[in-house]
Amino acid sequence: MKSLAVPLVKISCILGFLGVSACSSNPLAPIVGVGDPRKELADRVRAKPDLAVLFVGNSYSFGVPRAFSKIATAHGRCPRVGHSTYSGWTLARHAESEATARKIRTGRWDVVVIQEHSEIPAMPARKRAATMFPPLRVLVRQVRRHGAIPVLYQTWGRRDGDRGKWRDHFHAMNSRLRDGYQAAARNVGGLMVVPVGDAWEHEVTAGRGGELFMEDGSHPTAAGDALSAAVFYEAFFGK
Repeated sequence: MKSLAVPLVKISCILGFLGVSACSSNPLAPIVGVGDPRKELADRVRAKPDLAVLFVGNSYSFGVPRAFSKIATAHGRCPRVGHSTYSGWTLARHAESEATARKIRTGRWDVVVIQEHSEIPAMPARKRAATMFPPLRVLVRQVRRHGAIPVLYQTWGRRDGDRGKWRDHFHAMNSRLRDGYQAAARNVGGLMVVPVGDAWEHEVTAGRGGELFMEDGSHPTAAGDALSAAVFYEAFFGK
């Protein structure tokens, strides 16, 4: 019999876009945590120094797997890296996707990196919870069922902030994204959040942010991908 998870995700996401939280009815119950997510990852790295890492996301993740492999190789490591990344995709769409589910199921991954659409984690709390949390639970359960460790990819604010918000700016949007990913991590029992957006904020504050953004003020350049990949390398393997 077909799982009820996907229809429940769809209902929750529709409610989310209407600004109504579906969390109070718990369509997908919260996930029990495993303790310290950093220790969990460190233990896996010790057991499997050449990790198998899958990136699940959208265009913000297009260049990161290759950049991560390049940095790891330069440090004498040989990770196996894959991706399930499609332009514009949300976690809700990945949670419905058989292609993503098959990749998680068959890849023998150690770590699965999960990246939400660039705006959703920065939504108001109730709308974010209704839109992001149910599909994230679906994906986290899939990942853990097949023996991998899920981690969250905290992305960055847009160069000029959210164009739909009055007088928004990079730092304000970046702060909302940080809060959103932390809230999502807690909601699914405690996940490690890889703070890529914090590294971007450091560079923007230092006056080097122009090197990271494409002309659209949103997507990463090769330099942006390299910075993001460096944050992942440090999160997984240390400095």
